[in-house]
Amino acid sequence: MIPAKSARPSAGLIGRIAFTAGMLKFPAFRSVVALLSVVVALTSQAADRRPLALEDLFKFKRVSDPQISPDGRHVVYTVAEVVFDENRTQSDLWLVDTAGGAARPLTSSPKNERHARWSPDGRWLAFESNRSGDYQIWLLPLGGGEARQLTSLSTGATAPVWSPTGDQLAFTSELHPEFSHLPFAEADAKNKAEADRRDKSKVKARVATQLLYRHWDSWVDGKRQHVFVVGVKDGAAAASPDGLVAGEPRNVTPGDNDAVPTSSTFSAGDEYAFSPDGKFLAFTAPTLPTREQAWSTNHDIWLVNLATLERRQLTTSPAADGCPRFSPDGRTLAYRAQAVPGNEGDRWRLMTLDLATGLRRALSENWDRSVEAFVWAPDGKKLFFTAQDAGAEPIWTLPIAGGTPTRLNGGGISGDLSITADGGVLVFNHHSANSPAEVHAVNLAGFADVVTPRALTKTNADLVAQLDLPALETVTVAGANGDPVQMWLLKPPGFDAKKKYPLVFWVHGGPQGAWSDAWGYRWNPQIWAAQGYVIALPNPRGSTGFGQKFTDEISRDWGGRIFTDLMAALAWCEQQPFIDTTRMASAGASYGGYMMNWFQGHTDKFRTLITHCGVYN
Repeated sequence: MIPAKSARPSAGLIGRIAFTAGMLKFPAFRSVVALLSVVVALTSQAADRRPLALEDLFKFKRVSDPQISPDGRHVVYTVAEVVFDENRTQSDLWLVDTAGGAARPLTSSPKNERHARWSPDGRWLAFESNRSGDYQIWLLPLGGGEARQLTSLSTGATAPVWSPTGDQLAFTSELHPEFSHLPFAEADAKNKAEADRRDKSKVKARVATQLLYRHWDSWVDGKRQHVFVVGVKDGAAAASPDGLVAGEPRNVTPGDNDAVPTSSTFSAGDEYAFSPDGKFLAFTAPTLPTREQAWSTNHDIWLVNLATLERRQLTTSPAADGCPRFSPDGRTLAYRAQAVPGNEGDRWRLMTLDLATGLRRALSENWDRSVEAFVWAPDGKKLFFTAQDAGAEPIWTLPIAGGTPTRLNGGGISGDLSITADGGVLVFNHHSANSPAEVHAVNLAGFADVVTPRALTKTNADLVAQLDLPALETVTVAGANGDPVQMWLLKPPGFDAKKKYPLVFWVHGGPQGAWSDAWGYRWNPQIWAAQGYVIALPNPRGSTGFGQKFTDEISRDWGGRIFTDLMAALAWCEQQPFIDTTRMASAGASYGGYMMNWFQGHTDKFRTLITHCGVYN
């Protein structure tokens, strides 16, 4: 292992400073004094910074889910931090003004608060919290006062969404579907009795009769995710001290099926939405019987009449459809759709559906990138969304007439879009490989600050200021068939081009995924580079953000052309004078773990192979 060194001014820079100092008697050179002093100050500052340490990763606070207030004056967001001694994270809600200024906490309980959503009038925040045990929906009055619990379902309640009319909230709850057609009180009692029975039973074995029976670290146990709607309205002070009264929750998606995607593969944020008049709810659900869902990617969008609970299936594609969003006038539904059944890595297209005529249009059909989360512009004439592109995930905009999307900002990763009611300000989360996530904003009028959005929060600024976090460098090599393969390179702090460094060659998972200019809380290349390694992060075929053909070419060829791509990227690294080719390792997780096993049988280039959650034990 090579110890990291601090960056220091080069001899050339020192010489140029001395030369300039000698020339100050000439007026033409006086104007550069301020600039040079800044250069010296920045160089000195870099020299004072230290490499990232493992314990630093647990000190970073994790900023997410910014939501702008209806009047555009404030942004609420979630900040999670690691409680190291208790081996957990804890999250709270924070508020910052869009005009700038210091952020301030809204909640500070020892439990988790998250997924905050503004009421349409801006007077309330609905959020989920486990401060009373299971996660429930809570309401916080912005005019002052303590948060109070809105729901008390025995099966919990999460992910609140307000109706545009402000008199209803939708949320999800995971429950036993056999009780879901019963009146709420009876169904809730039966769900609680079943949970108590299982807790008290001495038999802890689980019997699985169909897939899916487990999601990551959570057992399904025959439960389904259903959507509930609860009425909320202003009430007399005598009825409610804070002026809000809630009705009885109603299960609006009963039956033996999930009403939201249970995998993040098919989800892009809140997967249900109210119509502007509050009379209907659109939601995303798998179409096939539960026994058939494990080997299908089919999800469709449904519309439920909240007065009658009558459902209507809006999409019928055998591939995945999801993320329904009503246009401001309620006439059009925008959503994401894949075209190839069974292909999780297929391109997500941005679609619109005319609710009156049933006419569907693929707005991004001729654009070879995959649409992620999106929001409508309040005038209904365009949409804003994020999409991967060559190792970055910027914000794009596209008119509802279709065409080629316009890119709004630069590198790094943008997400969690939220827009003001007048369409003047767009807020979002943004991070990069040397900068953890913070809330950013752009003024959409005139697009004056779109290329370089302004940061509204500086949650981790003090810690980042202490650290030497080099930026990624990008290179392109010729892979299989001569196709270009992009690769990121991260050099250690205090890098000296005259020295040789050991190499760690990363292979990403998916396999349809990508290494991006992104901050990570698990696989973070900065912590590896800080130990004195050069880190290579190639994006061979199978990677996303380089066109669908490139993504698809790994299918049924897990050890073929992608292996050629990876070896080409490695060969480029071996040709660099600063790489010690006698000390090279490779590491990967998921599909990357599979490739570690493939490397083991197909190359002797690496002295060490590190496999995490791969195909083989």
